[in-house]
Order: sequence, then C-alpha cells, then structure tokens
Amino acid sequence: MIVQPVIIDKSWYLRGMGRSTETFSKKEREKKKSIKLKDKKEKAEDRKANGQKGKSLDEMMAYIDENGNITSTPPDPAKRKKIITENIQISIPKQAELTELEKIRTGSVSMFNTEKGFGFIKDHITQESIFVHVNGLTEEVRENDKVTFETEQGQKGLNAVNVKKVIK
Repeated sequence: MIVQPVIIDKSWYLRGMGRSTETFSKKEREKKKSIKLKDKKEKAEDRKANGQKGKSLDEMMAYIDENGNITSTPPDPAKRKKIITENIQISIPKQAELTELEKIRTGSVSMFNTEKGFGFIKDHITQESIFVHVNGLTEEVRENDKVTFETEQGQKGLNAVNVKKVIK
C-alpha cells in the first residue's frame, strides 16, 4: 500500500489567528457613548413624566441683600438706599504733591556692603526696606546708622537717594 500525502487547507486556521480590529480604547469609547445615550434617554423620559421643561424662573433667581450677600429672597424695599450716580468715582483720584518735609524720610541702615556698593535702609514710619546704592550716598554710612533720605522710583522699586547721617 502506498501512502499518499494529504494536503490540508489551513487557511481557516490562519484566518482565526489575525488581529482583532477592535482595540481596547475603541471598546471603552463605545461603552461611554452607550452610557451617555442611556442617561440622555432616561432624563428625557423623566422630563416627560414630570411635565417639567427645566428649572422655573423663580428657582433660578438670586438677589443681593443690603450687605452685598447673595440670597434667594428678594430684598426689603424699605431698606433700599438711594445712590447718586454723579458721586461714583470711576478713576483713581490724583495723588497730592508731597511737601518738602514729607519727601524727606528717616530710617536706619539695616545692611550695607561696602565692597559691592549697595545696601538697604529700613524706613522708621512704614517699616519697608528701601534699596540704597553707593551713588545715592552723600557721606559714608555703616550698618545701624540713623539716616535721612529721599526716595525715587528705580527699575525694581524704590531707591534711596541723598542719604545723610543724622547728627545725634
């Protein structure tokens, strides 16, 4: 007896081994889409059952009371204040010019580096630190010296100029 080789068609086997066209992210998107659709249908059915077409105007209304707080109750007309529109200032009022005495401030040198040529003066009135450069000094100063000075606007803030030691 002669044995003949049998040819088996394996194409059915190879077709099953191919990659799936549906990826995980596609399945997740489809799931989310179906959930949204389902929720939308439920809300529509609920609206039909209740006969409402959204919130009423009274539910959405908000009022401001005499203290400026938001409330759901309308304000009392007896507590209403009359405001004259001409008295409302929209712009910033001009700053009055400082007198010579107000321009001169007093303070103490909190830090001064003679090698680098700069330091800081702590103003006695405002307690702010004001930058001072060696070019703004009229005489040599050291830390903790009491000084008088004027200020001018610099690139990064106030700078002290015309710095003089206070004679005790």
